[in-house]
Amino acid sequence: MKVDYLYSTDFHGMNAHELSHTCMHLLCLAGEGSFVFNEHCYHIAKNDLVVIPMPHRISNLAAHDDLQVEWLAADYKFLQNLLPSNNYSIGGSISLNQDPVIKLSDEQARHLHDDLLRLRDRMNDRHLQFYRELMGSLCLTMMYDIFEAHAQRKSTDLHTDRTAYIVKQLMALLATGISRTERDVSYYAERLNVSPKYLSATIKRVTGHSITSYINRYTIPILKDYLNDERLSLTQIADQMNFSSLSYFSRYCTKHLGLSPSEYRLSLQPK
Repeated sequence: MKVDYLYSTDFHGMNAHELSHTCMHLLCLAGEGSFVFNEHCYHIAKNDLVVIPMPHRISNLAAHDDLQVEWLAADYKFLQNLLPSNNYSIGGSISLNQDPVIKLSDEQARHLHDDLLRLRDRMNDRHLQFYRELMGSLCLTMMYDIFEAHAQRKSTDLHTDRTAYIVKQLMALLATGISRTERDVSYYAERLNVSPKYLSATIKRVTGHSITSYINRYTIPILKDYLNDERLSLTQIADQMNFSSLSYFSRYCTKHLGLSPSEYRLSLQPK
């Protein structure tokens, strides 16, 4: 069964298959443990934070008897859509795919623990009319606390080789807003002078995510901005974003926003 949020203190449950669509945020409160991710073994101790999208990729969980953790798994796409495209999370997520453990200060750990407890206490309030917005604001607070801690980590560079150059150049291209009209992998491969197959494989190997997922992460905020502008018709938006047809534009919106363009606009109206 698909879950939107799950809170737990069970270290050995953090890689359950039903969490494959989520992002895991685990805080170590005491003791020691370890796990394997991307063929590397990571050790955790008090005040260590672990952030891993799609945590079913974790294996070889091991814990000392005194290990105490608390974790929250939240729907990955929901978290992505909370943030603008040109934000710290994209570069940060690439770095965390290389090393998912962030060592926190006592103060940072206290803030993160407070964030987790607030989310735990409100995640069952589904009867509230603005439940999704409430949980979104609490998740956003948690993510910015994580960004602050991650930004202080001494080194967030991936590598110094060609693969790092390819990733950085792709992100630089996407940051210009070019995905408004260009969303095909072949376009970016040509711009970077590599084959589409090489580009796709490199991005997947270095970041753990597909190149199309990054293209969409930059495109969706642009799409929302256009839909929020009532002066533009849906046909005008489809044309400006270079969709081949209005029906394709509608399918894209439904897939990535969960609503058709007209339904999305209707959701913006006061109830």
